[in-house]
Amino acid sequence: MNDKYSIKLIIITGLSGAGKTEALKYFEDAGYYCIDNLPSYLIINLIKFFSERNRNISKIAVAIDLRSGYFFDEIYKTLDNLKKKNIKYKILFLEASKSVLMKRFSLTRRKHPLVEDGDIGGGIEKEIEKMYKLRKVSDVIIDTTSLNTKDLRLEITERILGNKERSRLLQISLISFGYKYGLPENVDIVMDVRFLPNPFYMDELKDLNGGDEKVIKFVLSREETKKFLRMFEEILDFLIPNYIDEGKSYLGIGIGCTGGKHRSVVISEKMYDYLKIKGYSIKLFHKDINKG
Repeated sequence: MNDKYSIKLIIITGLSGAGKTEALKYFEDAGYYCIDNLPSYLIINLIKFFSERNRNISKIAVAIDLRSGYFFDEIYKTLDNLKKKNIKYKILFLEASKSVLMKRFSLTRRKHPLVEDGDIGGGIEKEIEKMYKLRKVSDVIIDTTSLNTKDLRLEITERILGNKERSRLLQISLISFGYKYGLPENVDIVMDVRFLPNPFYMDELKDLNGGDEKVIKFVLSREETKKFLRMFEEILDFLIPNYIDEGKSYLGIGIGCTGGKHRSVVISEKMYDYLKIKGYSIKLFHKDINKG
């Protein structure tokens, strides 16, 4: 395949009210460029445009359904063209039972695309019939009848997204700080490392900070530090995947010592490296390293 078309494409389709909007939001969280209600014949032009103009966009998710009216039937020609151009794609088809779809439309009071005379049940039947051919060629079919938002996300994660994409659903901010200057804002987890020996009381280390090799060696060489790091890594290995499954998109982790200059900096740098290797999207900030 020509490199200029090396874009990952997900086509989200299915029955109205089955959860396409929620699915599209999830793919957006996973780093996909998302477009709702796109006429299918524009897909190849979209891929060509991003391939030539913006190398930063490598993943696209588009929602296509009967709202596009006449243009919907173009989807089959588009799929043939994608295959001819060797552009890889996956089709995610969402569906639900007729009774559940009717209940969802009743609750939201949204208009079904095939209902003109108020017969929602008849409109759903027409849509099922019209979507049957596309359902047959879909790669993944998810029945959302008994799924809540969290369950739908889990299904998409397990059946479409890889571990690397899954890990990027959560933006992590790691912040070192000094308790004497106050806790940072927007932190969900706070770890106090003031139990570790303090370099501040060592004359040769006092004026250095946690980025200096002498301070790093002093902090990391302690047995209590090594044991703590292993335990902290285990805690985060348990918590982070569960936060992702719950749909959390941001996680703030604060690591504090007395002045925010030595121990918290060293531990934060160590944990940053660990989580980065795990593939998480993470940023590191040293709030108080230059104070005091």
